[in-house]
Amino acid sequence: MKLNYKIIFHFLGLLLLFNGGFMLLSALISYIYSDGVTFKILQAGVLTVFIGLVAMLLTRKHKKEMNKREGYIIVTFGWVIMSLSGSLPYVMTESIPSFTSAFFETMSGYTTTGASILNDIEIIPKGVLFWRSTTHWIGGMGIIVLAIAILPLLGIGGMELFAAEAPGPSADKLHPRITDTAKRLWLIYFGYTVAETLLLKLAGMTFFDAINHSMATLSTGGFSTKNASVAYWNDQPLIQYIIILFMFLAGSNFVLSYFAFKGKIQKIIKDDEFKLYFRFVAVFSIIAALIIFFKADLGLSSIHHPMVLGKAESTFRHALFQVLSVITTTGFVTADYTLWTPFLVVFFFGLMFLGGSAGSTSGGVKVVRHLILIKNGFLEFKRTLHPNAIVPVRYNNKAINRFIVFNVLAFFILYMLSFIIGALVFSMFEIDFESAIGLSASSLGNVGPAFGNFGPVNNYAALPPLAQWWSAFLMLIGRLELFTVLILFTPFFWRNR
Repeated sequence: MKLNYKIIFHFLGLLLLFNGGFMLLSALISYIYSDGVTFKILQAGVLTVFIGLVAMLLTRKHKKEMNKREGYIIVTFGWVIMSLSGSLPYVMTESIPSFTSAFFETMSGYTTTGASILNDIEIIPKGVLFWRSTTHWIGGMGIIVLAIAILPLLGIGGMELFAAEAPGPSADKLHPRITDTAKRLWLIYFGYTVAETLLLKLAGMTFFDAINHSMATLSTGGFSTKNASVAYWNDQPLIQYIIILFMFLAGSNFVLSYFAFKGKIQKIIKDDEFKLYFRFVAVFSIIAALIIFFKADLGLSSIHHPMVLGKAESTFRHALFQVLSVITTTGFVTADYTLWTPFLVVFFFGLMFLGGSAGSTSGGVKVVRHLILIKNGFLEFKRTLHPNAIVPVRYNNKAINRFIVFNVLAFFILYMLSFIIGALVFSMFEIDFESAIGLSASSLGNVGPAFGNFGPVNNYAALPPLAQWWSAFLMLIGRLELFTVLILFTPFFWRNR
């Protein structure tokens, strides 16, 4: 079957329309704050909208049919096209003159990685900072899912795109129709963003800082408007506790949030993945807090503010914040955790491979995959003792198809192989061992802060241009969960069948 190229370009044009529309919104923010770059952001938005319109008009007579191959191409190239066009506001305002660095920053935004090459964030015009946070917010739930919500207007079914955008093992749906699912997910996402913005404003943030940090939190992105990240508010614990709450919600399955609003609390309590996610956060936070309390110095004065509350509360807050920030791959920073004993450095490195829940905006391997791997590992002992017994892996009291288990095993092997290759390539740029493995784990897991020269209180400005492109590629395959992108590199994918 030949590829339906017209529908691919039609959909890419639609994505450019979305992108350009959000740029125009950023131009409005720029105008409100009189930051001097309104016209340049407006130009970027108009140019993006124009290209999108041309692409849609030239392909308006397309077949309303789409299979999995078109779905994979649209998702992968959609993210690339979004990142290429999303670089325009940075380049045209000269906030980031280098196109390579601008593309890196944009890909980092859309993939909700949060790695930045900006040395001084606070001098960047507010319209550009808002655009930077917007890339997070769009990428968090997935621009593809947003587009699925309006696909009926185009007469196109969206199941193929949803499968490519969310290829994980969880297939929970809120509603039989995929478009209604997308709308409900976006409504929850938008509602949480509004709620966090209001709470942060009431807690003492400016409105601009509040909305930017809300977009970064709910997308588990991590871009901040301050050079010190959330450490800027170390003397305002309430702000950090609000962000902790919404990081936890963003790292959990959004389907569970829907059940909570419907009053179906039992579904949340009985969900195997949520229970393990909660336990991971609780246990790892307690371990980190105890070690910091007895063995480590928080080192807050070197970042921004001195410790102002009791040692126990401050220790618990920073431990919980950093554990959640890494597990959910948000990447916000309240302290330099690389100074918290060698054990905690390795500890946080390990957390980079955990990830949040399936159906969340976080990156990483995802808790549900770890759960399946752990259960299957233990069941192998039973199968060894009883080779003729049928012992299926169970998830939420239901037997899982063995092909899903094989998929999870294949994903984990491919993920670790990608991590190793990623680190090897970084080392080719004469990057030291600690920095190379940190960059690979952080980029692939969409975490943000790495280790060594690219740790929590540093940025990625020192990364060579070619290494920035490699990091952006790892961000992309990590965000789209490997298979969606890597399948395009297989020869059989392009064969007409």
